[in-house]
Amino acid sequence: MNTVSCIVVDDEPLAVKLMESYVEKTPFLELKGSFTSGKSAFAFLQETPVDLLFCDIQMPNLSGMDLSKMLPERTKVIFTTAFSQYAVEGFKVHALDYLLKPISYDDFLTASSHAAKVIGGEKDTSAADGPGSIFVKTEYKLQQIELDKITFIEGMKDYVKIHLDDGSDPVLSLMRLKTMEEKLPKDRFVRVQKSFIVRIPKIEAIERNHIVIGKNRIPIGETYREYLYEALSGTSLLLE
Repeated sequence: MNTVSCIVVDDEPLAVKLMESYVEKTPFLELKGSFTSGKSAFAFLQETPVDLLFCDIQMPNLSGMDLSKMLPERTKVIFTTAFSQYAVEGFKVHALDYLLKPISYDDFLTASSHAAKVIGGEKDTSAADGPGSIFVKTEYKLQQIELDKITFIEGMKDYVKIHLDDGSDPVLSLMRLKTMEEKLPKDRFVRVQKSFIVRIPKIEAIERNHIVIGKNRIPIGETYREYLYEALSGTSLLLE
């Protein structure tokens, strides 16, 4: 069974401790963090996406239900709640399951095993075809961006600027370039300088230590040159 990365979100510290103990004794689950508010969980997820959330529904400020609606499709949710009437609403936001408090380990394991099978199946499919899009946080929303529309990505300290080929304005997202690099498939994107990632099929030419993409000339960093040439091996782009 594939390893499933997860976090626990509950405003009750004792509930967090219980769920942590359940995760720790479940071999296929990997705990990435625990949070007592939806806001802190959401901030963490911008930098560290996970496969699965164990999330309480009724929390102050940002409820579990609202948090689930802000997540990318790849991130699955199992709701934990003391109120069974929330179950129907939970399934409306495509929750995989809900656990009614007090939660037994048997119920936890059953729900987690089901989630692992769903997530594992999706991972196997995406491994063959590669992801078609990513979600990034921009302003107060998560925006889906098709990978095939990206030309290059520019790092700007704590932000990235995603340049697209459809003539629209670049998308600005609060994210480090390293985090963005980890989200992208290595067979389609390559980092060519400390501040730039390019989409390989968009490269028109390489001249005088620069990559040409339309009217843009992107510098090639000396330490990244080998990675670039390796990424281009097997493509139709001729290198001198």
